[in-house]
Amino acid sequence: MDDIAAAAGLSRQTVYAHFPSRDALVTAVFQRLTDEVLAGLDAARLDEGPASAALRRLLDVSWQTFDRYPALPAPAGSADVDLHQPVIDRLTRLILRGQRAGEFDRYAAPGWLIAATIALGHAAWAEVVAGRMPAAEAAAAVRASVLRVYGVEPPAA
Repeated sequence: MDDIAAAAGLSRQTVYAHFPSRDALVTAVFQRLTDEVLAGLDAARLDEGPASAALRRLLDVSWQTFDRYPALPAPAGSADVDLHQPVIDRLTRLILRGQRAGEFDRYAAPGWLIAATIALGHAAWAEVVAGRMPAAEAAAAVRASVLRVYGVEPPAA
């Protein structure tokens, strides 16, 4: 909290006046990140066009937002689930639409696809934070991996 206060040009007491603990501050930052992702997803019109194109837009919007918050720790416990739920709801609709249209693997359970998408995103983010992978490379890896998991054929070369 001392480092955060110093970086913000505030006293430690001022930071604690707004956030009673480090966890409360991290949760507030994750809520802001989630709000930004949701606004971006809504602007990306996920219900329009081919589902595979919408999935690419979802991945791009999500990564662009994560890239603005490069060093955040993962949220703890139920906060992680609560913060993911609005994104999960949008992704579920997209998966079901893609499966009905034959664009996504019809035999893959939507819950599995969602879990894989989140896990791949977190793994890539962890690689960037650890300095083992540049952000652009991680974004491309997430995109390619998620599309494979969903059964989306790569574009013809």
